[in-house]
Formats: sequence, C-alpha cells, structure tokens
Amino acid sequence: MAQQAVPARGARLGRAVGATGRRTAVSGAVVLLADGPPAGTERQSPLTAAAVLPLARHLARAGHDDGLVVHSVRYRCRGWNGSAAHPAEDAAWAVDEVVRRYGDIPVCLAGTGMGARAALLAAGRPGVGCVLALAPWLPAEGKDAPDPDPVKQLAGRRVLLVHGTNDERTDPEQSYRYAQRVKKANRDVCRFEVHSDGHRLQQHRAEVRALAADFVLGSLFERGFSRPLEDALAAPPPLGLRMPLAAGFGAAVPGARTGRLRRG
Repeated sequence: MAQQAVPARGARLGRAVGATGRRTAVSGAVVLLADGPPAGTERQSPLTAAAVLPLARHLARAGHDDGLVVHSVRYRCRGWNGSAAHPAEDAAWAVDEVVRRYGDIPVCLAGTGMGARAALLAAGRPGVGCVLALAPWLPAEGKDAPDPDPVKQLAGRRVLLVHGTNDERTDPEQSYRYAQRVKKANRDVCRFEVHSDGHRLQQHRAEVRALAADFVLGSLFERGFSRPLEDALAAPPPLGLRMPLAAGFGAAVPGARTGRLRRG
C-alpha cells in the first residue's frame, strides 16, 4: 500500500503527569498512546487524545513514590494509514524524546486500540522494558490475510495484552493469535480476558486499571506482581494467554505485591 502524504508537522508529548516537578526524581516513564481510526491524515482530535488521561492519572498516582511520570502522545495524524503506520513512528519518536528528557530510565509503551498496536510495533526502541496493550487493533491472521505484524521487536520486553470478550471493534481472537506468536519467542508475555466487556473496557475499568498499574510498576521498578499476574506470566499457553480478569481484582489489598517475579 502506498504511503499517504502527511502534513509537515511533528508528534508531540502531552504534559507530564506524575513525578516531574516534585521532589521525587523521575525514575521511570510510561508513554501512553490513544486509539484512532484506520485512516486519516487530519490532526488527532483533542477528545481522542484526552481519552487516555484517566489511565495516565491512575498510573501516575500508583507510581508516585517510585518516581513514575506519564506522557500521552499527540499524533501527527488521527489514523494508522496503511503501511505508513504513522502512530507507530510517533511512538518510537516519543520513546526517544522521553529518554532525551529524563535520561537512562526504563520506559513502558502503553496503548489502547490503534495505540496498542503502535506500542507493540515500536517496542524495539532502546529503553523500552515493557508493553501494555489494551484491546489492541491487530490485522487479521490467516491464509488469505496480509502478513501479520512482526513480533521480534518484543524480544526481551515484558508484554501484557488485555481484551474484552465482547469487543465488537477489535477482534479478541486476533490478539490471542498474536500473543501466541509472541510467546514462542518471549516467555514474558501474558494476556487477560475481560469477560462480557467491550472495546473501551468500561464495565470492569477498576479491575483493568488495577491490573495495568500492577504490571507497569512491577515491570519498571521490579517490585514483583500480584499472584494472578505472576501466574499468568508463568503459565504455558493457552492458560497464560486466556487468563480471566477476576471481578474485584486489586480491591482487596490495593498495591500489594507478592515479591519479585522469579525469572530464569
């Protein structure tokens, strides 16, 4: 597919949420990528960009004592635009910019929908230690489908995918098949299914945000994980890639950790 012309403008980082400007030094960062449509070279809508701010604030609060800062990304274009994959390029630029601003700190790429796909593709940038993909929009895989997205860039990164089973916008089975391919090359990947939830993961948003914070903080700062997440990372397919997200996750003992995840 031919690349579409792009207006002469650059991606931007949104205002920092979290440790920056406080006494706590910045020790880790999340680059947060919003959803978007398959095509469109117009500037990203402010409402679309703002949709990730509740998650940004939740992660920043959870990681305050660790020195976590969160930046959303303002895309050059609102859409993916075929092989141009503009959001993936913007994500890679954003990681480099965060490292330039804060130095050699661990970075998590996190996104929803189209932004989740961008996060997965840009994960090969130096500094990226983990990827959080919520309801990722991924191309169909199969005999008559185009080439699937690569997974080699995820080697050495810890990866969490989360998908609602009633998502009518992005196919949960595609994220499962993608996770299967990642797992063959990278043991540190798991996937949670949010039963009866849709694309926006609103029905169980408290549990999804708690899982996201558990994963991000445990990965960036080696704090260890809650038992469900630790079990999901350790479990072989298909169990570790179809782990149900239990109602009330994170509510009983907020922020609790079971210790460092054993690796090796």
